[in-house]
Order: sequence, then structure tokens, then C-alpha cells
Amino acid sequence: MTIGTPFSPSATKVLLLGAGELGKELTIELQRFGCEVIACDRYPNAPAMQVAHRSHVFSMLDADELRRVIALEQPDLVVPEIEAIATETLLELEADGLHVVPTAMATVLTMNREGIRRFAAEDLGLRTSPYRFVDTFEEFETAVQELGFPAVLKPVMSSSGKGQGVVRTPEDLAGAWEYAHVAGRTNASRCIVEGFVPFDYEITLLTVSAVNGIQCCPPIGHVQIDGDYRESWQPAAMSSDIEAQAQHVATRVVEGLGGYGIFGVELFVWGDAIVFSEVSPRPHDTGLVTLASQSLSEFAIHARAILGLPVPPITCERPGASVPLLGVGTGVPRFEGVDVALSEPESQIRLFGKPICEGQRRLAVCLATAGTIDEARERARRMAESVQIALDPPTTG
Repeated sequence: MTIGTPFSPSATKVLLLGAGELGKELTIELQRFGCEVIACDRYPNAPAMQVAHRSHVFSMLDADELRRVIALEQPDLVVPEIEAIATETLLELEADGLHVVPTAMATVLTMNREGIRRFAAEDLGLRTSPYRFVDTFEEFETAVQELGFPAVLKPVMSSSGKGQGVVRTPEDLAGAWEYAHVAGRTNASRCIVEGFVPFDYEITLLTVSAVNGIQCCPPIGHVQIDGDYRESWQPAAMSSDIEAQAQHVATRVVEGLGGYGIFGVELFVWGDAIVFSEVSPRPHDTGLVTLASQSLSEFAIHARAILGLPVPPITCERPGASVPLLGVGTGVPRFEGVDVALSEPESQIRLFGKPICEGQRRLAVCLATAGTIDEARERARRMAESVQIALDPPTTG
């Protein structure tokens, strides 16, 4: 395999579709290998745009604009980093020779909860929560009657828990239905209703497919609220038998999807059973902890894999934890107390550089390592408590 030099005819060009904080870290890792990186997102000055070689601003649901940018840039690799993409266009372009990471079909299946759920449950025969797909409020009511309370409602296309809610009583139905249709980041109206799984805990199993085979990283434990992660740690405590079962499920999913790259496989642990939840064909937000805990971060692993380079055995060098920092409101973020947070031993902070906060938005992450998971989690929590986020009025003109 050959890697060229940026801004030359030999350049290895990577086009990111999505330029958030995960794309920013991936951009940095790709540039370590001399790649020429072009970042795309729906708004200007997104985090990855601030470190990429150049950028484009457009809605990636706009198939015509997506085609135009790809034709203009002629990338060697197209790397989807968000859900809101005209995936059918990627399928068509891949048929014409475009290299989509990991594959266009994997992107189509995983960007849509209906596709990946049917693939996992019906094609692979994996254990999942009971589910129904609905298009109308009446179908939603019927599905909840069949599945019972509590139930979880999610748009089939959304990210970071947007539009997701738990319905516990009949009085919750109308509000959950409205939230699912106004808070998602795509125009999709179809939703999935899931029966509640009384799991013991949930994990992310980062699984990489590379030229030298498939391997799983040490499991990551996490806490989610409203579908968005609030804390993660590595390694998650679990028996060797349960971990082996989780690795088997994750490997089957990744083998089935195909292509090279890292996959964030989300699993429920329920007694001695593994229940498949979701998979992302890219670095995962809970995997931010690997910036501190692993020998290679999930972003370094992804860069190697998609470039066709071998990935060595991945180890957790030291127990680590992450706590994201959320902004609430509207304005330009400003951070105070970073110096206090970094007085913690073995601490790191990533300020994402998002140009504006609107509503509730992840703006930074605190990372800590220690001799034990409990100590690392306490350090990360103390760091998060030390940082205050002010939102200044946006400038105009």
C-alpha cells in the first residue's frame, strides 16, 4: 500500500462526512500518516474543520451537493461520521468505484435503526430487545400495547440520543411521539419501539476489522441518559465467559457488515446473556476514554484500519474514565476552571472547539487514569465538577 504527500498528485485524500469532535480526533490521526483530509458538515467551523486541510459546508442529506463535492475532491476514501447522510447516493457512487468506509451497505444498514435491527435479529439471529417499527401515532399506541410498559421510542435515524425517550405510562405517549419527530437530526418520520430489557449493565465493545484480522478492545462500561452518554470507563468489569460471549456477538456483526475500520458495538448484559443493541461503523462517543486508557486510541485504530494498515494487539494500558461536559442554552462556549481540573493526577481535557451551543450539547470531555477504575471515575467526575461553561452571546456581522 502507498501513501502520498498532501497537496501533491500522490496525495491520499480522505473526505469526512461529519466534522464533530470524533472527526477531529480522526483527522489528527490521519494527518499523522500524511493524509490530505477534507472535512464536511452542515455548519461552518465545526471541530474537524479547524484541523483539516480544507472543508465544505452543506447538508449531507442533499444528494446533489454530496455528489458535487465528491466529484470536486476525488477522494481516495469517503468516511461517514454522522447519521444524516444521503446513504443511497453513497451506494450508487460506490458502484461506480468510490471507496466508502467501511462499505456503503454497512453505512446504509447502521445509519438506520431499522436496517441494523433487522440485520442483527433476522439475518444473523442475534438476541435483541423485542421491537416494532411504526409510522403513525396509532401504530405507536398499538406497538406499546403489544410490548408493554416501559418501552423505548427512537427515530430510525438520529444521533446522540436525539429524539429518544422512555414511555412508562399512557400519558407519556403523545409527548414522546412529538419529541421523536422534532429532536432528530434527519427528516425521517419512521420510529422503532423497543420493549424494555431489564439489563444488568451495558457496554461498548470497540471491534476493529483490519487487514490482519478482527479483534476486540477491552470492554467499555458507560452510563447513558436519554440515549446520550454521560460517563464511560475502561475496562468494564465482567467475567471472562461473558466477555468471550460479547466478543463473539461483536465479531459476527462486524464480519457481517464487512469492510475495514472500527465499529462501536453496543451490548446489554442480562444475567449470563448478551443482548445486541446497536452498532456504529466508526469511532464511538463512549470510546473517547481510549484517548487516555489504551495503547492506541479508537481514532488511531480507525485510521490504521481504513488505510489498509495492520493493527497490533490492543491493550488497556491503565484503567481510565471519561466524563463529557455539556453546555445548556445558546451561545459561544467559554470554559473556566480548566486549570483546577488539570490539577488532578493523570488528567487530560479535550475542548472540542464547537463554535456555538444550542440547546444541550457536548462541548468537551474530561479524561483520567488511575490504578483502579473507581479511582479513575472519581478523578474524571471531580474534573468535570471543576469546569464551568459560560455561553457568550453570538457575534453578528
